[in-house]
Amino acid sequence: MNKSDLIVTVAVTAGISQASAASAVDATFDAITAVLKSGGEVRLLGFGSFSVAERAARQGHNPATGATIQIAASKQLKFKAGKGLKSAVNG
Repeated sequence: MNKSDLIVTVAVTAGISQASAASAVDATFDAITAVLKSGGEVRLLGFGSFSVAERAARQGHNPATGATIQIAASKQLKFKAGKGLKSAVNG
């Protein structure tokens, strides 16, 4: 499923226009992005939680040459599935 499919599904399920569903989906993604960008966490009860973790700088190896390289520090996005989502997927 891609974003367009999600918008159509939301529109049909909620009984709203696709334009309204597109606005709702975009607003949801924008809100989640804004919270994560500011370093916060988003918890959706029964679905899961989104968070950001810091990854420290480290040394790695170039697999082609075997040379040691420095990998810069970065932020890692994480998602942890909630109990309701796990139950729905596992039957």
